[in-house]
Amino acid sequence: MDEFDNDPVTPPTPAATVERGSGISLWKQIAEQLAAEIADGRLQPGARLPTEAEMAERFGVNRHTLRRALAALSEGGVVEATPGRGTFVKEPPIRYPISARTRFSEIVSGEGRAPGGRFLSAQREPATAELAAALKIPAGTELLRIEMVREADGVPIVCGTHWYSAERCRDLEFLVAATGSVTRALEALGLGDYRRLETRITARPADEQERGLLALPAGRVVMVVESINGDARRTPIQFTRSRFAADRVQLLVKN
Repeated sequence: MDEFDNDPVTPPTPAATVERGSGISLWKQIAEQLAAEIADGRLQPGARLPTEAEMAERFGVNRHTLRRALAALSEGGVVEATPGRGTFVKEPPIRYPISARTRFSEIVSGEGRAPGGRFLSAQREPATAELAAALKIPAGTELLRIEMVREADGVPIVCGTHWYSAERCRDLEFLVAATGSVTRALEALGLGDYRRLETRITARPADEQERGLLALPAGRVVMVVESINGDARRTPIQFTRSRFAADRVQLLVKN
């Protein structure tokens, strides 16, 4: 079975026409027609658009013109292209509550989306002064650093860097790699009931690496969420620096 068989795909659409010589660029006419189809519900949120070749044939234009129309819709936040999957009608941002118990998979599932995760890398490094203060350990203590990307319906939502005490969280990287879940990995170590102790939120333009991981065009913004999670005794066990695609989530701070 094709890995995208579960993606909602727009049904066949009658041939469309564009007016040459009207004074309105062909790509703009195409963008306006597609935007109208999305606005009136013919193209539903989350639906995968036909291929470039199919749409170019539908409108009777070359792919360069079609791509310019899609780029304009993407810049306007109407559609979103995901490498390897295609172009989709953009869904509303995920409502992402930040509270004492914040779990990515639970939040995404609660929004009716399928959560996923990709383990990228793990390494050991000494704690800097900043990390030592956050985790309440001596500077220079050996830390385990884990890099991950989390997704909803295959769309990357957040890339995160997580630091743990290497001694307290032995073999955590292997558990995360096997499960794709930080929560399940920590549960295996008896630390599954971790709680949020502190959260700091800022925003900035995405850097080149973040644009690649989150499939973002140049100029897009990420929300940087730095958080400290602790065990039942409120002893810090995890410091995380997450970079959320700003237009794909709505952060909600719970009081």
